[in-house]
Amino acid sequence: MSVEWRRERVERDHPALSRSQQCRLLGISRGSLYYTPRGESEANLELMRVIDAQYLKTPWYGSRQMARSLRRLGHDVGRRRVRRLMRVMGLSSVAPGPNTSRRCPTHPVYPYLLRDLVVDRPNQVWCADVTFVPMAHGFVYLVAIMDWYTRHVLSWRVSTTQDTAFCLEALDEAIERYGTPEIFNTDQGSQFTSRDWTAALTRSDIAISMDGKGRWLDNVFIERLWRSLKTECVYLNAFESVRDANDQIACWIAYYNDERPHSALNGRTPGEVFTELQRKAA
Repeated sequence: MSVEWRRERVERDHPALSRSQQCRLLGISRGSLYYTPRGESEANLELMRVIDAQYLKTPWYGSRQMARSLRRLGHDVGRRRVRRLMRVMGLSSVAPGPNTSRRCPTHPVYPYLLRDLVVDRPNQVWCADVTFVPMAHGFVYLVAIMDWYTRHVLSWRVSTTQDTAFCLEALDEAIERYGTPEIFNTDQGSQFTSRDWTAALTRSDIAISMDGKGRWLDNVFIERLWRSLKTECVYLNAFESVRDANDQIACWIAYYNDERPHSALNGRTPGEVFTELQRKAA
């Protein structure tokens, strides 16, 4: 679990455990309870929410076109400010060209293995992605791991930073619960090109696949997951805290997996199809 998640689990008025005892059990320092990172202004947070909603509709917008769109909506904003906020959010234009992917230039990039591949069973291909989630007073990042064939969300994590650690936590949980896939596909984000991430996949004998530069459609199923999550949950709720975001996202993902019919699955839910096919394969 991330430090932020563990910090949110400390109860100020626990009947049996002091705050210091809870911190020791959770593996965090007591001082971290009182650390508040410097955040964006309310004006910037509002802009980031608008940028996020627009990016879902037009992921090919770079900072110049995004600034034009914001000005048409009545926001007095320049391109440099928009470019900085998009960088904070981890967003970049998917249009082909230089610097369209936020990967680390020193990290290796792997080929895309899914072109012309017939994906016809669970645990053949998994995919993952990270997205920005606005809250009432701030924002968090969300990573999800999905089974490509059934669209079943296998695991997820929320974090206040874009590091690799929370992605690895989600990966460890997915492998522990469901085994290993044959192929794991991601974009070229720095979390997924990092040595820690690729080493974890290699240790488990998982083939590594990465989207082509600027090709968001290569990971289209998880992009559709983000659109559904944000329109059906995130934009309808102003999360008050990281814990609130965790709880409400958990409820929506449980609904998505086990209650929300999926047209590509003949009206069945991802959880139903994934469980049934796994049982047959066992």
